[in-house]
Formats: sequence, C-alpha cells, structure tokens
Amino acid sequence: MAGFTVPVYFLDTCLPENTEEDRRWTDTLYGGDRRYRLCQELILGVGGVRVLEALGHDAVRRFHMNEGHSALLTLELLRREAKHTGRTSVTGADIQAVREKCIFTTHTPVPAGHDQFPIELVARVLGENEQFFDMKDTQIIALLDRILNVPEELTNIEELRRAASTLNMTLLALNLSHYVNGVAKKHTEITKLMFAKYTIHSITNGVHGATWTSGPFQQLYDRYIPGWRQDMFSLSYALSIPRSEVWDAHAEAKRNLIDYVNRATNAGMSAEVFTIGFARRAATYKRADLLFTDPAMLRDISQRTGHVQIVYAGKAHPQDQGGKDLIARICEMKKSLAGSVTIAYIPNYDMTIGRMITSGVDLWLNTPQPPMEASGTSGMKAALNGVPSLSILDGWWIEGCIEGVTGWAIGEDARHRNGGHDVSRDAISLYDKLRKTIVPLFYENRTGFIEVMLHCMALNGSFFNTHRMLQQYVMNAYFL
Repeated sequence: MAGFTVPVYFLDTCLPENTEEDRRWTDTLYGGDRRYRLCQELILGVGGVRVLEALGHDAVRRFHMNEGHSALLTLELLRREAKHTGRTSVTGADIQAVREKCIFTTHTPVPAGHDQFPIELVARVLGENEQFFDMKDTQIIALLDRILNVPEELTNIEELRRAASTLNMTLLALNLSHYVNGVAKKHTEITKLMFAKYTIHSITNGVHGATWTSGPFQQLYDRYIPGWRQDMFSLSYALSIPRSEVWDAHAEAKRNLIDYVNRATNAGMSAEVFTIGFARRAATYKRADLLFTDPAMLRDISQRTGHVQIVYAGKAHPQDQGGKDLIARICEMKKSLAGSVTIAYIPNYDMTIGRMITSGVDLWLNTPQPPMEASGTSGMKAALNGVPSLSILDGWWIEGCIEGVTGWAIGEDARHRNGGHDVSRDAISLYDKLRKTIVPLFYENRTGFIEVMLHCMALNGSFFNTHRMLQQYVMNAYFL
C-alpha cells in the first residue's frame, strides 16, 4: 500500500527549561558512564511513551521494542495501568495487560547489545523525581524483582537486593512481551540458547527496496516490472529482463561509484576492473581485514587471475579502539598492495555513500565471525542492484545463499560446524572462491556472471525486503 506517512519523532533534552545536567542527556550516543546511559534509556522508554500520548497517540495497541534499550517503556505502561484504577501498586493483571501490548525484537548476540545496570542505580534514578516516576526506590526494586521472576517468598528488601542486583534490559523486555523474535533463523537459534526459558520466533530482516535500489536499476525495473515499489515480490520477474540491459544498468551504477571514489580518494580506479565492496560499521567481529590474511595470495590472484580493486567504507564507534585499529590496518594494506591491488577507503561514510557502494561494486563481501552476525542487511541492498554476495554462512546469508546461483559462500555452514571456528580456513576458502570461481567468471564468462546477478535480484531482492518483513510482523506479532 502507498500514500501513507509514518511519523518519526526525535527526543531532545537540550531545552531552555531543563537544568544544565538534563540538557546533556541526548548529546552523545553511547556516551558517558552507566548513569548517563541509563538516563538516556529512561528518556527513550518512559519519555517516549509520554511523548506519544502528548502528541495524541493515546490509543496505541502495540509497542514494538527493538533491542532492550527502550525496555523501560514497560514500567511506564505498568504505572499507567495501575493509575487508571487509582492504585499505586502493580498487580498481576497489570503485568499481563502490559505483556499483551508489547513486542520485542532482539538484534544481536553481541554483549554490548544487552545493557545491564546495577539495580540500585535503576531504583535511584527512577525514584529521583516523583513527577517522573511516582514510586519509591524500594517499590521499584520489588516490582523489578517480581517481573524478573525472583522467588516471591523473598519479601525482605535486602534479600531482594541480593537476589537481583542487576537489571538486564533484555530480560525486562522478554518478560513483558507477548511476542519475541530474532532477526534471522540462525540468530533465533542462538537467541534460544542465550535465553532458553523463552519462546523465540523468527522474522528475518529486510531492506526498503525503493531506498536502496540505484537510479539505473529503478529505471530498469520501471520498464520491465511496473509497480515493483509497491509489490517487491514482483522482482521475481527480473529473470525475464534482457541481459544486456541488466549489464548496462550495472555499468552505469559502477561508473557513478568509481568516479566518486576517484574524486574522494584519488585512488585511480578503473570501471573495467573487478571491484569488491565492503562497507559497514568498523567492528572487530565483522573482520573487514580477513581479505588480508595472506596479502601475497591476494596479490597473486590480482596479478595472475584478473585484476582486483577493493572499495571500503565504514566508521568505528568513538570508544572502540579495536575498530579504529581495523581501519588503520586496511589503510596500511592499501600502501603495501599498491601496484597490484588498488584499495580505497572512503571517508565520511553515510547512507548516500552506502547506496553508491552497494549498487556500484561487482561483488559484495561479508566476513563476520560466526555466530555474531545476527542478520546483516548490506548484502540485501546489493542484491536489489544485481550485486551478488560472497559471504560467511551466518545471519541472513544462510537463507539467501544458493551456491553459484545467488552468490557464493565462504567456509562451511555454521549449522554444521563442530567446535570452534577456524579463521584461517575462512581465509583459504575466500581466496579459493575468488581465484577459482568468481574472478574467472567475471572476466571470462560475462554471460554466466550476469545470470548470477539476475538470480540474486529475482530471488533475494524479491524476498529480503521490508514489504515481506513487515507483512510477517503484522500477521505474526501485531495482530496476534
């Protein structure tokens, strides 16, 4: 359906009527100490509910929490349930009523995505201002302990403090949601191992087609698949698009990228050379440097099999030194491999640059450390533009990879792996796929390469999108 507007509200505390301290709470994402972070989550959760109500959205039937960062909204909903009947204490009926309203999606197995706070800090921050949260700290602790299933026979407040000394925001969301899901089938399996007592469903992520499809491919789809923006499933008809026009659209998107890269970095890249893309947040578990495990091997592939150039982009979290070191290593390899493998690292990565890279490269590379890739979406964006993936079999790629049809896999399937993960074997597999299969296909069998492009458009582009994803949320969670 089209013609609807989905409002997005941004919360900001830098207002004249606030104290100097309160104005700072929305200054820095993930900044400051634990109290700073908790106050941010209080503003998002409790403040978010109150903002919606103040703006006239007072009949919301479902609240969807993405990660536990907004989980304090459940406490605000509990407070409102009790207040409606003139009570100051929360009953089991209140808890059940809130649970019916809430949906929780967990997005990562990475510990940093599961915030935890000392329970006394939570009680103190929530109880500091009675206008903000009208419960005493002892009442708050008792309520949280009840929600998190601390044995009911513990009634002494000191015993309660010892029984639950930490508030895990993920557990708070899990306990107060009637529907919980992971963001890929494999991620759901991992989440079930992490939180064994809960029922975890699976809805694989998707990307918004009209946003991430480049201009040349939008025009191509407009000619051959009218209405594709409203019906992304219709991209399955992409197999009927003339091969020459698919290649022409790709060539135009690639020229746009290469021209930008050369202007921004003076890399001297050529649109005729096989181009690999890697652009995402610079986090160590994403292993952006796996391609440089054996620089001599990569140099040999480029010199003997077919010239290779690589476009990188991505920012590290300001407090993530490992991520910053990763970027520095890639920049070092750029100098070391100069003359045999051309490498560019595009600065100031944003959505505009992301769109250019996912649509303009010939191959999308993804190398996360299993099982840390909850879903991943960059390869989905590439697929909309006919760019196949070479990826570790983790996250969405376990579902999207048909070897040699929609792209290629690095290493063995995480589902069939016994014991630890051998990084060196991943690198060997990566080099083998490039040397024996992908680079020769690009240079020596262009028709075969275009067939892979067509299938990743028709199969992955038509399925791994927000149309299908939202339809599953509506059917399985929102109206359950």
